[in-house]
Amino acid sequence: MPLKLPALDPADVPDKRSSSYPEPFRSRMGERSKRRLGDACGLTKFGVNLVTLAPGAQSALRHWHTLEDEFVWVLEGEVTLVTNAGEQVLGAGTCAGYPAGARDAHHFVNRSGAVARYLEIGNRVEGDNAFYPDDDLMWGEDEQGVFAARKDGRRY
Repeated sequence: MPLKLPALDPADVPDKRSSSYPEPFRSRMGERSKRRLGDACGLTKFGVNLVTLAPGAQSALRHWHTLEDEFVWVLEGEVTLVTNAGEQVLGAGTCAGYPAGARDAHHFVNRSGAVARYLEIGNRVEGDNAFYPDDDLMWGEDEQGVFAARKDGRRY
């Protein structure tokens, strides 16, 4: 019998394989997909994504958020967590949390030979901004919406 909301089978939620990053950053993500479980359930206060990283893929550019808390729980495989303090390997059953405003830039890289999957959870706060210390990227907003720009303000 098919499930009905509020329940759902994550396999029934479409994979999102694109990235909002402009090039040359988008292609660095590799084979990454997200199933937006929170959106599929109609959640508006926080997001929940089931993320799959193929070998060699990464979660995002290394970043930190001004207002958004993030939490990640590794479900399968292993990922390398890269933060300001260095690197550590996380396997299935481990988790990591990033408090808003902590300025500890982070991301995952799948350096293993197998697929990794994790849940990514974050609150949705209007006015949140992300900073990318390793890359010439920032986000701006004007009357036409959000746009990607270089740190000097020139748009991609």
